Amino acid sequence: MTRGNVRWWSWGVAALVIALAAWPLVHEWLTNAGDQRLVDLDVYRTGGQMILDGRPVYDFVTPAPQLLPFTYPPIAALLAVPLAMMSWDTAQWVWTAGIFVALGVTVWFAFTRRGPWVFAFLMVACTYLMPIRDQVRFGQVDIMLVALCLADCAAKRPWWPRGFLIGLATAVKLTPGVFLIYLLITRQWKTFWMACFGAGLLTLLPFVVIPKDAAEFWFSALLDPERLGANAATTNQSLRGMLIRLYLPWPWLETLLWLVLVAVVGWYGFRWARRAYLDGEVVTAVALVGLMAVLLSPVAWIHHLAWVVVVLGALVGPWSDPVRLRVAAGVWLFYVLPVPWWGVTIKSWEIPVLSPVLGKIVQNGYGLGALVLVWLLGSWLRKRRKILTD
Repeated sequence: MTRGNVRWWSWGVAALVIALAAWPLVHEWLTNAGDQRLVDLDVYRTGGQMILDGRPVYDFVTPAPQLLPFTYPPIAALLAVPLAMMSWDTAQWVWTAGIFVALGVTVWFAFTRRGPWVFAFLMVACTYLMPIRDQVRFGQVDIMLVALCLADCAAKRPWWPRGFLIGLATAVKLTPGVFLIYLLITRQWKTFWMACFGAGLLTLLPFVVIPKDAAEFWFSALLDPERLGANAATTNQSLRGMLIRLYLPWPWLETLLWLVLVAVVGWYGFRWARRAYLDGEVVTAVALVGLMAVLLSPVAWIHHLAWVVVVLGALVGPWSDPVRLRVAAGVWLFYVLPVPWWGVTIKSWEIPVLSPVLGKIVQNGYGLGALVLVWLLGSWLRKRRKILTD
């Protein structure tokens, strides 16, 4: 057997290991009750169906008990048309396969060692992170957007115009637009203008193809935050979500605190992202910007934290520092465990002081954890690298 054949055989076995390890998760959610199965994919697919039927995209809701509206920009509905042309069963399998392909791309670019056995180990470990489990559970798009942005920034010699994938991700879901800020402050001018061109082109295209829907989104639906769901829900782990759950007495105070925190966290995160880029640590820079997409957004559900995969890649680095490996293992475990839901349980105990205080802190665990990750990647990791190189 030649060396090339051994290599392909090894990758084939690695793919089989990944499939077998992921199967319990996939089987659980693809055989779930029909009205609970991949509910966000149902939203995408129905949006595409509305276009095929010539009906308004932003007027429908999915059947009870979900009653979910289409919340994405109109280009997302156009891209969902092929899903609408498939049967529901076929769309579920195609989308789930796409989630794992996107996870594979993310793992490939996020981690420096990528032999078949290491790759298989990392894929299995990342599959069971709660934000990734929720990708499969809901049929979400976030890990695909992570893969697009990371590949655009980290690929050595991309075969596409660098920046276009960030533009695509931004056009499909607005939060990746934080990468435009990153490209600006790092003075990647060619990439910045390509990202703007891609986002602009894909934003204007629906005004030609489905002009009424495009106008409805940008001038009406976008301005209604309640379309996204209950902003105070535990699953909203953004800065604003955590503040809403404090139930402050005056709405203006909540808004003021949020704006202040957005300014402070944004300054800190983008500042360290720029330093990481200048130090040649592109994965660390992307991880920091991805965390900004979560923390600074008015609404960021748990599945938006798919950026944790990139965070783990940045923390692991060259695999040569046992301290970094232990920290990465701790971060991995934290985002595998259903920490925010433990907070809900603690609050339900109604123990004076303990339930309202500790329960609230634990309920906000993933969002608070994201703030800690910004510090780890920005300050701690840079100092750690300096200690090892001195």
